[in-house]
Amino acid sequence: MTVRSFIIAFALGVLITPLAAEVQPSANLPRIGILLTGAPPPAPDHSMSLEAFRQGLRDLGYVEGQTIILEFRYAEGRFERLLGLTAELVHLKVDILVSGGAQPVQVLKQATSTIPIVGVALADPVGTGFSTSFARSGGNITGLAFQNADLSTKRLELLKRAKAGPNTAEHSRR
Repeated sequence: MTVRSFIIAFALGVLITPLAAEVQPSANLPRIGILLTGAPPPAPDHSMSLEAFRQGLRDLGYVEGQTIILEFRYAEGRFERLLGLTAELVHLKVDILVSGGAQPVQVLKQATSTIPIVGVALADPVGTGFSTSFARSGGNITGLAFQNADLSTKRLELLKRAKAGPNTAEHSRR
């Protein structure tokens, strides 16, 4: 999780305007809108992936509340809330939107074509229409994709072989 969060933070750093030398008033700070499908963690430091995300931002010189504002919205497992939460983030005029998974990214895509969207852990961004290709997104969506169809096929094959056992005809054919 830490490496993935660092990469996302780096991508955000590239997309957001450079930091000013002095602390700016909060109205002028870049805002990141983060749309999550789960519930808020009990405390900010108890969510490993969110803390890794924050640490990645700090490593790039962004300090929450001083040089950047993070606007979290949580659907709490109720996907019907995604549209309203997205509208809130768009209304706040965030500089960038971040979310994971196809459904929330689809809602973000439908809500705006101008605010950059970073999709985290997208299974098939080209197949879902979020990007025109891996080389160029062709729109306002970028992020990390997990292309593991080949790995899934191989894992299933290995599972079948393990289940068949070492002394079976199925195993010896492989």
